[in-house]
Order: sequence, then C-alpha cells, then structure tokens
Amino acid sequence: MNELLLDDVSIRWISVSEMSNNVYLITERASGKQLLVDAADDFPAIEELISAASEDGPDTEIVAIATTHQHWDHVRALAAAVEKYPVTTYAGADDRQGIADESGVKISHPLSHGEKIQLGDVVIEAIHLRGHTPGSIAYALVDSSGQPVILSGDSLFPGGVGNTWKDPQRFSSLIADVTERIFDRFPDETKVLPGHGGTTDLGTERPHLDEWRERGW
Repeated sequence: MNELLLDDVSIRWISVSEMSNNVYLITERASGKQLLVDAADDFPAIEELISAASEDGPDTEIVAIATTHQHWDHVRALAAAVEKYPVTTYAGADDRQGIADESGVKISHPLSHGEKIQLGDVVIEAIHLRGHTPGSIAYALVDSSGQPVILSGDSLFPGGVGNTWKDPQRFSSLIADVTERIFDRFPDETKVLPGHGGTTDLGTERPHLDEWRERGW
C-alpha cells in the first residue's frame, strides 16, 4: 500500500489485478469524508484499503465513488463498491454509457470539464482529457499546504500520455488537453498519480512534451 499524507487529505492506494490498476482513496482529514477513485478489481482488497484509512480522519465514511474512464479494467469492482456503499457516483459524461455497459452501474453524476466535487472542505476538480476515451477525467486538488495532486487515470503517465492506439486525431486531442489543461495550469511540483504504475510530477515530465508530440504517442 502507498500513501501520500498532506495537511488536508490523505491519499492511499493499492495496485490490483493482472493489469496493475491503481485504486485510490482520498480522505478529507478534518471530516473523515472519503472519495474512492477507480474501483478497478478485487473488492476485498479495496475493503482492506478503506479499513487502513480509518485512522486518517474522525468517523471516516465513503461519501462518493469516482471513475476516471470507461475501460473494463477500471470498473470491475464498481458494482460491488456501489452495492456496499450506495453513494453518489462520478465519471465523465461522455463515458457514462461505456461504464454502464462494462459494469452495469449507471453513473449518478456525469461530470463536465471544470466541475467540482466537494469533499468536506476540499475541492476536487474534474479535468476532461479527451483521447484515451471520449470522457476520461483526471481529478485534481490543491492541499492547503500548497501541494497540488492530480489523479490522471490513463491519460498521463511517467514518460507520456495514455494510449490512443496510433490514431493521430485521438493523440492530437489528448496531447492538446494534457498540455493546456494540466501542464499550462499546474506547477512543476504537482504530483501525478496515474491509473497504473508509479507516480511522477509535472516537473519531471514537462521537458519531454515536445518529444511526445514528435513521436506521436
């Protein structure tokens, strides 16, 4: 289990399944309110993650479940999570139908770009990144310590943007959104927590943007 402990929030995560999907749990430390992000697989392991975060705030409670995008490997435990925690579910509006097709879960609050999720006193912003899927959403917050964090799903990884299957139009869309909506807005110290694998920060990745554009992936 991994953790990032900040002034306002704790973020804990585990890797599940043969796809090494990251499942994230954000806890607002003052209230104990929690947002689960990407109930990807292995619901018993997710329950252990939730239990491990029980000391991160008073009376911790799952109040919402968010999904970064519609791909099957990110939603295999979503139905089980919603059954156990019948709370508001969030995902990008353009991936709503895909998530329903893959998981059987109808997202109760489809998100548009720039929409906010309130987690206690913490604001989490939905950033629409088009290309990996039509409705991919990254979730961004800025802790009162000044630390920005972005849960990027499969749209931004260490070393490049997400898979666009060699489709030039989809790649152009994704690299443009990632540049304008993430790199142009957030500082180098922004931590990036992706949908698979290890973390990075924008300062590490920023010098390579032109290289990514040139190679086309």
